[in-house]
Amino acid sequence: MGDRKPYPSDVTDAQWALIGPFLRAWKAKRVSVSGHQGDYDLREIVNAILYQNRTGCQWAYLPHDLPPKSATYYYFALWRDDGTDQAIHDLLRCQAREKAGRTEDPTAVVLDSQSVRAANHVPAATTGKDAGKKVSGRKRALAVDTLGLVIAVVVTAASVTDNAIGIRLLDTVVERAPTVTRAWVDAGFKQDLALHGAVLGVDVEVVKRSDTRPGFVPVRKRWIVEQTYGTLMLHRRLVREYESRPESAVSRTLWASMVTIVRRLTGTSTPSWRHR
Repeated sequence: MGDRKPYPSDVTDAQWALIGPFLRAWKAKRVSVSGHQGDYDLREIVNAILYQNRTGCQWAYLPHDLPPKSATYYYFALWRDDGTDQAIHDLLRCQAREKAGRTEDPTAVVLDSQSVRAANHVPAATTGKDAGKKVSGRKRALAVDTLGLVIAVVVTAASVTDNAIGIRLLDTVVERAPTVTRAWVDAGFKQDLALHGAVLGVDVEVVKRSDTRPGFVPVRKRWIVEQTYGTLMLHRRLVREYESRPESAVSRTLWASMVTIVRRLTGTSTPSWRHR
């Protein structure tokens, strides 16, 4: 970070102690023939990604005291395509579960999806309209464990049905956490998902919302995934769909989730606008 004034989104020393070893090991495997190590510190690259995630700024509007777009996007895309972001996220999640007194891999998950409006530059080929919610853009679907930690992310056009996206999400869950045997979903997911879950060895249970109590009522089992969505929405880059590729949208979600995980592991939080 050098002598620059830190941003609230910067990783702390304790948080970098968790993320840094993974990226240093990644970099050690990618030594160039010329021996060039790169012009930018990887910690600053991560700070730039997290700054953009938190503020929602465009690439060209990254502050001048952070690495430029060319370097930041290079690493963002590289880590997205080679699965480094997913690997780091999953390893940190295992640590967070162990700290909470749980096993590394969960046995139960909660599934849900949200429709997000797309910016005008997002390709029409990867977007659609959610007829039920009247939203044109993409759907972001999450599977979280009972601690609210993200297990799987799937991003599709908003026109894709919850049932179809749920099947893709459940396939990803089983791939990432084969120990899962139970999944809770809302009424938007139909019988096809339950049948697909049975084939995979996962018992899918629909938890319906109560119509007898007025106002907002947290739904048993399902409230945890809603809480996770609320936390992710603090990252303005996720409030609207800006990414040209769905894979980039998945990576953005993983980086936002990583912020939550390292805060749990280090007991830190980001100052809000209420702090003087």
